[in-house]
Amino acid sequence: MTQHIGIVACSAEGAALCYRTICIEGAEQLGPHAHPEISMHTHSLADYVACIEAGDWEGVGELMLASSEKLARSGADFLICPDNTIHQALPLIEVRSPLPWLHIVDAVAAQAQARGYRKLGLLGTRWLVESDVYPERLAPLGIACLRPPPEEREDINRLIMDELVRGDIKPEAVPRFQGVIGGLAAEGCDAVVLGCTEIPLVINHTNSRLPTLDSTRLLARAALARAIAG
Repeated sequence: MTQHIGIVACSAEGAALCYRTICIEGAEQLGPHAHPEISMHTHSLADYVACIEAGDWEGVGELMLASSEKLARSGADFLICPDNTIHQALPLIEVRSPLPWLHIVDAVAAQAQARGYRKLGLLGTRWLVESDVYPERLAPLGIACLRPPPEEREDINRLIMDELVRGDIKPEAVPRFQGVIGGLAAEGCDAVVLGCTEIPLVINHTNSRLPTLDSTRLLARAALARAIAG
């Protein structure tokens, strides 16, 4: 028996990619068409954005907690959240959660360690990049985390919030991401974290100057492994 995965979703594109990855790669391990049971809940993205823009991380946490309670009632065994930014609120509610969580940074860190990366560039919303979500979990492992300069953070944030979360994938987004990655490479990074779950829609190992750590798929694979291990 595999365990039941609960997905606390935030934005549609990132959550959909995570869900698809579990289903597709589940079949590769469990047999044709097979994957663990999955339930998903999300509030309106507008509710999350209103809290984030107001700096109300307690409010973000309460939205996550409400989702976790609904997923627990649906029979989920553990939870994942395919959204890096709102992981800032997870410590505020984790002790009250009815179910255990897999942390997205732990999934990324495990892959970075396996590949021997020591200095990671971080791409994501400005709220994520300016937070301690990644540094505080990477530093104890001896892995450094480098942020793009402020003007590039704002540009990436606009791309994510105005385009990618709406599934608006424009060709000109690729060189803009590539330019930021090039700057991180010049600063000595040996890989880049795709720290927004929509970024893999435009950037991957085939068009990035640096090796990529796809947080969306890495979290999905960690959840799949947990579910299969039981």
